[in-house]
Amino acid sequence: MDFNTINCVDIESTCWRSNPEQPKNEISEIIEIGITEIDTKNIKVLRTKSIIVKPQSSKISKFCTELTTLTQEQVDQGISLSQACDELKLRFKSDKRPWMSWGDYDRRQFSKNCRDYDVSYPFSSSHTDIHSMFTLLYGVELSMEDALKYLNLPLIGTQHRGDSDSLNISNILLFLLKKFRS
Repeated sequence: MDFNTINCVDIESTCWRSNPEQPKNEISEIIEIGITEIDTKNIKVLRTKSIIVKPQSSKISKFCTELTTLTQEQVDQGISLSQACDELKLRFKSDKRPWMSWGDYDRRQFSKNCRDYDVSYPFSSSHTDIHSMFTLLYGVELSMEDALKYLNLPLIGTQHRGDSDSLNISNILLFLLKKFRS
C-alpha cells in the first residue's frame, strides 16, 4: 500500500427531493466521481479530476440538477460505471492506495452500484472517513462546508460537484496533516 499518495473521493448520485418523487424503477446511481490525488509527504494536492458517469437505470431529476448542476444531457455524454472504475484504477491507482471521503456515503454507494451492475470495486480496503476523523479531533460534528469555515479555509468551486467537493475535502485533510505533523 502506497501511503505517500492518498485519493480523496466525492461522488454525486441521482437523487430526488423525497422518496415519493423517486420513480419506482429508478435507483440512486453514481453520476460523477470527483477525485483529488494528495501527496502526503509534501502535503500538497497533485491533481483533481471529475469523471462523469452515465446512469444505467435512472434519469436526472429537476432536484438533482438544482443540487449538482448536472443535467441529463451532461451525464448522457458520460462513460459507464465500469469504464470509470477502470480509469480510477489505471490513472489513480485506486486499488493500491488508501482513500478518503467525507462520511461513509461514497464508500457504501460505490459498493452498492458496483454490486448492482457487476462491476469490479475500484478501491483498496483502506478507506478513512475524514468527517469522523474531524469530529473526533475537534469534538464537533459539522458539514464539510461548516468544517471549512471552522478551519478558516475557503470553499472552492461549486458545492455538490464531485471535483470541487473532493478538493475541499482534500484541503481539510492537508490542514490536519500540517497541524498534526508540526
